[in-house]
Amino acid sequence: MRLVRLLAARLLAGVIGAAALVSPHSAAAQQLKAFKDELFAYPAILSQDAGGAYRVVDYREARDIDARDEIPERRVRKKYVSTAIRKAQQDLTLDSEAGRIRHVAVGRTAGARFITIYLHGQGGSRKQGVDDLAFGGNFNRIKNLMAGNAGLYLSPDFSDFGSAGAAEITALIRHYAAGSPEARVFVACGSMGGALCWELARDERIAERLGGLLLLGSMWDEDFPASAAFRKRVPVFFGHGSRDTVFPVDRQEEFFRSILERSPEYPARFVRFESGTHGTPIRMSDWKETLNWMLAAGRRK
Repeated sequence: MRLVRLLAARLLAGVIGAAALVSPHSAAAQQLKAFKDELFAYPAILSQDAGGAYRVVDYREARDIDARDEIPERRVRKKYVSTAIRKAQQDLTLDSEAGRIRHVAVGRTAGARFITIYLHGQGGSRKQGVDDLAFGGNFNRIKNLMAGNAGLYLSPDFSDFGSAGAAEITALIRHYAAGSPEARVFVACGSMGGALCWELARDERIAERLGGLLLLGSMWDEDFPASAAFRKRVPVFFGHGSRDTVFPVDRQEEFFRSILERSPEYPARFVRFESGTHGTPIRMSDWKETLNWMLAAGRRK
C-alpha cells in the first residue's frame, strides 16, 4: 500500500510538472528565446558589486567596432543580423488625441506577448531604432527577439523631449497596449530620450503596464522615487559608457546607488562599459538578458 501511494505521488508530481512547463504563465513561457546570443553576450566582466546588480564590462573599440563591422559604425558584418525580419516591419501612422504619430512596427500589432519601444535621442528619428546595420546590429537583434517571441517592437517619431513628446508616446503605448492586454511594455530610451522615460514613469496608467525602463547612455531623474513606476517597483536598467562626455558616468552611477540606498531590494541594474563612449550602450547592451531579468523581476513583485 505504501508503494502504491509513493507511485501515485510521483505520478501526480509529474503531471503538475508537465502542466507548469506548458502553462502560459510559467517562468519558461515568459522568457525570450535565443537570437544570436553568443554574438551579443557581454565580453569579460571586469568587476561587480551590489550583489551583481552593478557590473563593469570590458569594452574595446578594436574588437567591438573594428572587428565587428565591415564599415566601422555604419555596417555590421552579416553574421550579426538577419534582415529577413524586414518582412515583418511596417511604417505606420497613428491618428491619436495627441496628434499623428509616425512609427515603425515590427511583429504583432495585436495579441503580442511583449511590447518593446525604443525612444531615440537628440537628432534621431524613428528610422534609428530599426537600422539593421548600425550599432553593431543590436537594433536588428531586438527586432528579431520581439517578432520571434510573438512580440511587438516600436520605434516612433515624436515632437520633442517634453510634454508634447510624452503625450504622443503615451498615446502610442495606450493604443498598442489595448490590442495586447496581456503584454508588459518595455521602454528603452537612448540619450535625451531618457527625459521621456522618466516622464512616463510618473503616469499612473502607463506605470501599470510597464515591464521595465532601459536607460541607454541617458540621464537621471531625482524625482523618480516619487513616481508611480517606483511605487510599482518597475525594473530599471542603466547602460553607460565610462567615457560618456554627454552624461557623466559617475553622476548616473550615483543616481543608481541612491535608488538602492532608498530601497535595497529595488530591481535596478547597472552595466558600465569600461572605455565606452556615449553611444556604446546602444551597441553593446544585451537586450535578451535584460528583458528576461525584467520579466523575472516583475513576477516577484
